[in-house]
Amino acid sequence: MKQLFYFTAPWCVPCQSFSPIMDKISATIPVDKINIDYELDRARAANVMSVPTVVLAENGQEIKRSVGAKSYEQMLEFIK
Repeated sequence: MKQLFYFTAPWCVPCQSFSPIMDKISATIPVDKINIDYELDRARAANVMSVPTVVLAENGQEIKRSVGAKSYEQMLEFIK
């Protein structure tokens, strides 16, 4: 099963505009929203260097990642 891990932070300006897009994407694929301020260990384990970062995983294994805010259409293409 595919799943998205969305690494974000409340102080991140691009994340503020990107979060509604990820909320919309969550109707298509499960999204685990990870606030790096509270879950820094998870961000470190995933080698997240900046936010927003989205990791696409299948059966718990990373397939690919996207760094930076993207459009809804770009995210739909990313999860294909």
